[in-house]
Amino acid sequence: MLVEGDRIIEARIELEGAVPAGTVLRGRLGAVGRDGRNAVAVDADGTEYMLPRGAGGATEGASLTFEVTREAIPGGEPWKRPLARTTDKSPASTGSLAERLGGRALASPAEDAFGASGWDDVIDEARNGIVRFSGGELRISVTPAMTLIDVDGFLPAAELAVAGAREAARAIRRLDIGGSIGIDLPTTGTKSARQLAAAAIDAMLPQPFERTAVNGFGFIQVVRPRTRPSLVELADDRAAFEARALLRRIAFDPPGAKRLVAHPAVVALLAQRNEWTLALARQLGGAIELRADAALPISGGYATSL
Repeated sequence: MLVEGDRIIEARIELEGAVPAGTVLRGRLGAVGRDGRNAVAVDADGTEYMLPRGAGGATEGASLTFEVTREAIPGGEPWKRPLARTTDKSPASTGSLAERLGGRALASPAEDAFGASGWDDVIDEARNGIVRFSGGELRISVTPAMTLIDVDGFLPAAELAVAGAREAARAIRRLDIGGSIGIDLPTTGTKSARQLAAAAIDAMLPQPFERTAVNGFGFIQVVRPRTRPSLVELADDRAAFEARALLRRIAFDPPGAKRLVAHPAVVALLAQRNEWTLALARQLGGAIELRADAALPISGGYATSL
């Protein structure tokens, strides 16, 4: 997270095992695609990468080196598989997230610095897709084509359009939303109000990005580089997202053995990922038990002492 004052202005989550953009891999060409486009490369672990620009005339089965340009995106659409391009670079990793961002990693902090800075509020925004601000709220929805942000509230239309555009830009940055983004603002009826709303986005959202003007119906499209899933997209994998969020919270409980009580989907995933609960047990210095409770919401997990 990047914090300015008391506000988290950027947040990013990188899942274990993710192959980040910029990683250079050796593999083979699994499929040549059609018309010189959409070839498929396969790395040593069997993961497939789409090569939208093709593989430069290589034949199927040939060895090749490729650079990851976008991580895998959660979802069932084939186009959401990781993207890459062929390269002459030598195979290389990108380092940890903290190293890439020039920040510092808090491996086992004595206090919950993330929680104290409002991390749990950001996680709540990602899971619910709702961002509240003075006078209104944003509702964020992920579709196969784009991320949509609807602005609603009780301020006068022109005022709400500007405030909503400003808060939408902040949410885009905070929740790490990339790709094509549609923002539905209130219809203002005046060109000057639409221009002020567009200017609010320009002021809040750092480059690089492109945008359209706000049209007469209050819609504006923003396009940002997309090299990884947003926090909202990560939250779509509900059981895994909530399991990680639960473990993070419980890691700062008083030491000792714990029983984790959670929705059955969360408990089932934790049972499969035994290494996660073992790591928590080492951090807390006590055994970890699991109990499913179907009456709990998927985000309602908690811990009791044994």
